[in-house]
Amino acid sequence: MTGVAVLLGVLLVVAVGAAWYWRGVATAAGTAVAAVAESPPAGDAEGAGSDGERDDLLAERLRAVVDHLQWAVVIWDAEGQEIYRNRVARAMFEARDSQVLVAAAIEELRADALAGRSVRREVDVFGPPVGSFLVVARPFRVRSLDDPAAAGSAGAAGGAGAAQVDGAVAMVEDRTLQRRIETVRRDFVANISHELKTPIGAVGLLAETVIDEPDPAVVERLATRMIAETDRLGRTVDDLLELSSIEFGDDAEFEDVELAALVAEAEDRLGSAPAQAGIEIRRDVPAGVVIHGDRRQLVSALANLVDNAVKYSADGSEITVGATVAGAGEDDPEGTVLLSVADAGIGVPRRDLDRIFERFYRVDRARSRRTGGTGLGLAIVRHVAANHGGDVRVESTEGVGSVFTLVLPPRHSAPPGPPDGSDGGDER
Repeated sequence: MTGVAVLLGVLLVVAVGAAWYWRGVATAAGTAVAAVAESPPAGDAEGAGSDGERDDLLAERLRAVVDHLQWAVVIWDAEGQEIYRNRVARAMFEARDSQVLVAAAIEELRADALAGRSVRREVDVFGPPVGSFLVVARPFRVRSLDDPAAAGSAGAAGGAGAAQVDGAVAMVEDRTLQRRIETVRRDFVANISHELKTPIGAVGLLAETVIDEPDPAVVERLATRMIAETDRLGRTVDDLLELSSIEFGDDAEFEDVELAALVAEAEDRLGSAPAQAGIEIRRDVPAGVVIHGDRRQLVSALANLVDNAVKYSADGSEITVGATVAGAGEDDPEGTVLLSVADAGIGVPRRDLDRIFERFYRVDRARSRRTGGTGLGLAIVRHVAANHGGDVRVESTEGVGSVFTLVLPPRHSAPPGPPDGSDGGDER
């Protein structure tokens, strides 16, 4: 079985498995075949090797078509020996350890395909990084090289047995982004209906009351409440948009970021709020520590942690922003960066520790309303940590204080990709 026959068979199998994509593939394959047909091989056109050279050239062109499919493609011969994997498959299975589940699914489906059955399976990888993949395996056969149209999916032709199969092909579609978009869209709609209706309704009621209120003092008080509700509404919308942007991670720009400068920028983002509360922010960040990440996301995460500490600390208290490098050694010379924010505030009750990272979860709703919290700050922190291949931890004692720690990989570690669709919350 020549390379031309195999690749023609594979292209037809892909056509069955990915009809939405086949129109462009067919055009490219047709162009490749036409180009070879119109170009005689080098040397004596009537030489004995001309047909073989033309087959080799056509196989090369068709291989280029398969290599540029958006699906990962793996091909086996009739004995189950792998004879080809395209560019996407090579990148998928060589770059990430988490793809072992996808590779295992391909191996399991290979036997079915070689037995003449077309099979498919959805594989969810819980990471990091989190991913969702569709694996399709189909048999194919090549009846005649003189009739390439006869080459195709044996299973699609009516469940041919193993004796009729010349090989099998597995195709893997990465559906991670599609699943993430569906999750974000669903959560966004739920969030709007859950969180925005309350302040909008409050503003409407206040406005109706103001219309018929003759007392200027009451009007002023109601107007002040309306301003507070609209401010809260604006902050919620801003945080929802920021969280959605971080969840997608499409505009993330990873670079080397000096930790000390990151801390200073996060403090600047808080403005005068700590000073107005008489709270001192002490830095314990060693100079020269560099992490690899998206500056905007990291500043947002750290600013949310410090802002939380300010809101839930007593006036005149102290907040410490510290950083250490843990685990440095021969195998990991740069170690893991632990970036912590410690306060002596009201703390988090033990019963709530597992829930504070839920979106819109608030331990003390009354205090959250007074301090202007949206319930999304720790959701943002958690997603930023996941985007950087890290984690966020909390240690807290009620009435004593809390320590929130961002665990970030060393500078040489590449980001694994966006996090899953699960959420975190904000207020304590």
